[in-house]
Amino acid sequence: MRINYFLCFFFISISYIHGQGNPLITKDSLQQRDWVNATYEKMSLDERLGQLFMVMVTSDQSKASVERTKKLIRDQHLGGLIFSTGGPVRQAQLTNEYQKNSKIPLMIGMDAEWGLAMRLDSTYAFPWNMTLGAITDNSVVEKVGHQIGKHAKRLGVHINFAPDIDININPKNPIIGNRSFGEDRENVAQKGIAFMKGMESAGVLSSGKHFPGHGDTEVDSHKALPVIDFNRQRLDSIELYPYRKLIKEGLSSVMVAHLSVPALEIKEGHPSSLSEQIIGEVLQEQLGFKGLVFTDALNMQGVSNFAKEGEVELSAFIAGNDILLMPLDVPKAKAKLLESYNKGRITENRLAYSVKKILLAKYKVGLNRYSPIKVENLYQDLNSLEDDVLYEEAIENAITVVKNNVSLLAIKKLENKKIAYVKFGDDNSDPFLEELNKYAEVTQVNGNDIATLKSKLKDYNLIVIGLHKSNANPWKSYKFTRTELNWLEEIGRERTSNLILALFVKPYALLDVPSFQNIDAVVVGYQNSKIAQEKTAQIIFGALPAKGVLPVSSHPEFPVNTSISLESLMRLGYSIPERVGLSSRKLAQVDKLVQDGLDSLMFPGAQVLVARKGKIVYNKGFGKPTYDSEVKITPNTIYDLASLTKILATLPMIMKMEEEGKVALNSTFQELIPSFSDSELKDVTVLKALSHYGRLPAWIAFYLSTLDEKRKPSKEFYRHQLTDGFSVKVADHLYITDQYKDSIYNRIGRQTLKANRYRYSDVAYYVMKKYIEDTYKEGLDQLADDFLYKPIGATHTGYNPLGKFLKGDIAPSEDDNYYRYQRVQGYVHDMGAAMQGGIGGHAGLFSNANDIAKIMQMYLQNGYYGGQQFLESRTVKKFNTCFFCDKNVRRGVGFDKPEPNGGGPASELVSRKSFGHSGFTGTYTWADPEEDLVYVFLSNRTFPTATNTLLVKSGLRTRIQKVIYEAILN
Repeated sequence: MRINYFLCFFFISISYIHGQGNPLITKDSLQQRDWVNATYEKMSLDERLGQLFMVMVTSDQSKASVERTKKLIRDQHLGGLIFSTGGPVRQAQLTNEYQKNSKIPLMIGMDAEWGLAMRLDSTYAFPWNMTLGAITDNSVVEKVGHQIGKHAKRLGVHINFAPDIDININPKNPIIGNRSFGEDRENVAQKGIAFMKGMESAGVLSSGKHFPGHGDTEVDSHKALPVIDFNRQRLDSIELYPYRKLIKEGLSSVMVAHLSVPALEIKEGHPSSLSEQIIGEVLQEQLGFKGLVFTDALNMQGVSNFAKEGEVELSAFIAGNDILLMPLDVPKAKAKLLESYNKGRITENRLAYSVKKILLAKYKVGLNRYSPIKVENLYQDLNSLEDDVLYEEAIENAITVVKNNVSLLAIKKLENKKIAYVKFGDDNSDPFLEELNKYAEVTQVNGNDIATLKSKLKDYNLIVIGLHKSNANPWKSYKFTRTELNWLEEIGRERTSNLILALFVKPYALLDVPSFQNIDAVVVGYQNSKIAQEKTAQIIFGALPAKGVLPVSSHPEFPVNTSISLESLMRLGYSIPERVGLSSRKLAQVDKLVQDGLDSLMFPGAQVLVARKGKIVYNKGFGKPTYDSEVKITPNTIYDLASLTKILATLPMIMKMEEEGKVALNSTFQELIPSFSDSELKDVTVLKALSHYGRLPAWIAFYLSTLDEKRKPSKEFYRHQLTDGFSVKVADHLYITDQYKDSIYNRIGRQTLKANRYRYSDVAYYVMKKYIEDTYKEGLDQLADDFLYKPIGATHTGYNPLGKFLKGDIAPSEDDNYYRYQRVQGYVHDMGAAMQGGIGGHAGLFSNANDIAKIMQMYLQNGYYGGQQFLESRTVKKFNTCFFCDKNVRRGVGFDKPEPNGGGPASELVSRKSFGHSGFTGTYTWADPEEDLVYVFLSNRTFPTATNTLLVKSGLRTRIQKVIYEAILN
């Protein structure tokens, strides 16, 4: 090694602090120099030698082991410790204990490449490097590095042995693989720089590894000595390339691997970690590295078999390493070093060079003013919402589409799709399937043999196959089984269906697939975490764009940097509040308000949903379907929407008809229903009627005239069984005469206009329903389903839900003791809609909050959703206009609007552009274009009796809305 250690030390140290460019001498750098020199001068030779050693400890070790470590710290004056397995609180407590036993504060290190979870339980696991390697935006990688650094610093860790900047060219590499950013040298270098800068910005030292490059080998250096048998030109262009780049950017330290590199070391089979040529000449002289040099673990068989205990450590130090990591026997190694020092083989200048660099690093991380780790709130600090936000962002940016035949992705025209899901692999797939089902009805299909499976799949025209393997660590099995590969080929031959393959493993799994000829789309999700599964499903359905780039070659058809970008179809995604500028802490008050409603018996159960900026961030079920139910409300529970039907079923059809020229806002009732030509209602226009400015009656109790003298359903109008002429089902075992439909409209035609101008009325929607059905010659239920619910993916939305769902999936609306005399569950609560077979223009629709949010989001997006323009922008704007505000009528055309001076149906915090509606059964939805916000509240406040008006009187729905607005950050 050809360095004058003593003369160069000061300038080297300044360069080490400020990066590898021109040294900048500052007041702080002089203070650092003075502290380092003063500390060094106070140390004995034994203490100086002790600084060279970093010993491995664990926080789950025995009490006896802890005492041995304390003794080692005291007796051998260790420079540092590297923590391995255990838990964070135990590690913090042990670190504090160990630091008490050290004269000079210990440098604490960890292998935490993807976060503390690489070693510790109860800590956060960030995406693996290969996942990060797929991200094109390096600022995301920098943020990940910073967050990992924050965690390390919070735990009292001063150096994280990361980033791994090996270029993983060999898919069979047994030890690197997912730990590498990929095989593209520039990508690896840039990701390494970003990660390093992020981590160091949090005050934690970085370490590039495994020098000179461990990426192109099939041997695990923990077990043997890998040979990197390439010429110098290849090494310079590939393996050494990231180091050259990171060194220029100020890399704090380098970890030297145990490798045999014949092109760099003339001694045959000599480990790189013991090579003066590799460390002194290549790393320090040729690459100009002036930072700390660590050996890789000296207990690894790739080096430990090379010499006797103590000799290995001595050889490593002489070769140019500063810190001897995980030595087998510190006293023996230290004795060998002392012997060499006394013989002059190790000079004082050489010792000072390394020890002063170590002290300088300690100063840099604040050990010159050491303070113990605070254990309070440690777990919370290491598992924060900030971590979740960043993990989501990283995964969203990483997921990569590598094939997309016939533009299958993102999936459009849901009305034409019948989708099956087939699980491959042996790990959990529930998050993926559950997320897929938020967009469309997706059925998991199983089979014990391929013949059975293929037979079942014939009923489907789109098949999604997911490969799910353990996400516990990067070394877990990732390959298809031979059976799965055979089945994949067999399923692909059935060209009656499209086939999507989603991988939740590293992309090398694709190497075993013989051909992709019959696979239409391939998506690489990289990891089988819950978030990776959910985000992959969202990309498949177009809720998110696809941005990732393949970081390695995974098949002849998919070389490195393969990428097919997909634009978002503007379907709702699913995330956490902070991703869209909302406070989770503030939204937690919603839970309390709903619980207050439950405790006050306002309703037995409820759903609440909040979406902002195109993402659903809060969707919860509360309570039970009834007060004595054993089951709980979930986000999939279906509710009777009551008057929300107006804006979710009838209004979209009217808007569509207005665009088609089939109706106009100035169309009159007599134009819609010619039999009304003699009616007092004949000149009421669509605009006035839907704005509730048409002087129509509020409602008509049609059912009363069909009851007998005992106020029970009259035999004149009803039968208890389906019979000729009595086919309109009102409830269980109750059918009304088919002729009554005409009676409803005859009675409406006989109504008189009311004196007051503004009156909320259901009557207009009876008229709209009839006109819609007469025009299209089809029922409103089928029309709305075909036009909106099927294409938009509202799989839980429709009239008469018992035709598709179990009664237990539906919240009951009332124990009816005045008309139907039974529990109303799965049948519409509104009597007039019930008398129309459950299909009313004003009521009758059932749904859950998730589906309602999709429709409201479509309105927010000016009629666009999921790649389809359902309504024109001008139409949505027109119907969301308050035409009679000057007449003190707040309503839009169908939509409810906020009162100009506060009060009314919405919180005073909503914008004037906002719109929505409420329903008699305890339902409510509201959308605000200015805040890009959707709010849904569903309950069955009418159960067991509609006389319960506590919800309405309490204003709970708008109080919840106010909290949502108060939760908007900044």
